[in-house]
Amino acid sequence: MIKVSIYGASGYAGGEILRILLSHPKVTIQQVTSRKFSGQLVSQVHPNLRKKTDLIFSHPDQLKKCDLLFVALPNGESMKYMTNLKTFAKKIIDLGADYRLREQAVFENWYKQKHLNPEMLEKFVYGIVELHRQEIKKTSYVAGPGCEATVSILSLYPLIKHNLIEGKIIIDAKMSSSQAGLKPSFSSHHPERSGVVRSYMPSGHRHTAEIIQELSPFANDLDVAISATALDMVRGLLVTIHTVPKNGITEKEVWKAYRTEYANEPFIRIVKERQGLYRFPEPKILQGTNFCDIGFEMDTVSKRLVVIGAIDNLVKGTAGQAVQAMNLMYGFPEETGLEFPGLHPI
Repeated sequence: MIKVSIYGASGYAGGEILRILLSHPKVTIQQVTSRKFSGQLVSQVHPNLRKKTDLIFSHPDQLKKCDLLFVALPNGESMKYMTNLKTFAKKIIDLGADYRLREQAVFENWYKQKHLNPEMLEKFVYGIVELHRQEIKKTSYVAGPGCEATVSILSLYPLIKHNLIEGKIIIDAKMSSSQAGLKPSFSSHHPERSGVVRSYMPSGHRHTAEIIQELSPFANDLDVAISATALDMVRGLLVTIHTVPKNGITEKEVWKAYRTEYANEPFIRIVKERQGLYRFPEPKILQGTNFCDIGFEMDTVSKRLVVIGAIDNLVKGTAGQAVQAMNLMYGFPEETGLEFPGLHPI
């Protein structure tokens, strides 16, 4: 058994980690912290955990030593505390954006702020297990990827690695409201958010930097553009990726690339059916699961290879893949605690 604490457990990501870990057979939850809700029952903030736990939020200043610490703070916050947090845990998984990018200049360019702890950047391993499994097994520090970056990287990785596409890659990302986090804003106000199909970031999405960082080793001059649209759903993320296949590339070669890379991956499913309602990935049926579903379609008329990827942004996009990384770091079976298959209908 390992003792795990969650630093910043009142948000959606922290609550989702807690939900998963409460059923993990190898984990004891030592502490969950929150400044705002210190002294209150966890179930008052995360009502789905009623009768599942009687934990009470601790103030961050009351943090005790543990084996592994999940840090679930808003972007730009964990770098303020990381030097101190290292003294409380031998292993840390940070879910924010602060340590995802290896180069300080790249971080500061995309996030428009100075990095306060750049000496730690090289110590963190980017937390997509399917790309960095062996590194994650050996490291003490993991940076949880962005949710949109996660599904885009996993969808594109086999195609780029096997040299099947060329030219610009256009990612059309459909986003749910929980991706904005717990803190409310004018844009999340119900009359403004309900029923929307809002193009809120047609260009310049920050996850572009993660995609380029992770896929550039397999391609020269990677050209990626993201357009993000907010939809009226709480959980889920769907990307429709428009790529150009190289001359002569067949559907059989695309199948082979995905099967070569993902045949033995427990949480990746290739979804491309000839009939039925769910012929391609659909985020609705992935709610609560750690799966990433990927499908594709060859368009011979316009010479496109269209790739469709779907995840639950709070699980495979955040908390689930963080637990998956934790399992690797401690030599537990990778699927432990992540077995939930989803619901249908939902």
